Amino acid sequence: MQDFDIPDVSCGHCVRTITQAVKALDPTAEVKADLATRRLRVASTTDATSLSAAITAAGYANTTRG
Repeated sequence: MQDFDIPDVSCGHCVRTITQAVKALDPTAEVKADLATRRLRVASTTDATSLSAAITAAGYANTTRG
């Protein structure tokens, strides 16, 4: 499981956009978002760097949580 802080995520549309970007890399990825904490958890075989780049390309700044 990989964790990301995404300060700009604020609604379901944001989550759908990010989920689509992640699933473009890994269609089997599981994405869970917590809007209250603005955190995203991704279960994927794709590395965190690639996932972060996809989230950024979708228009959302993010930080990988260790």
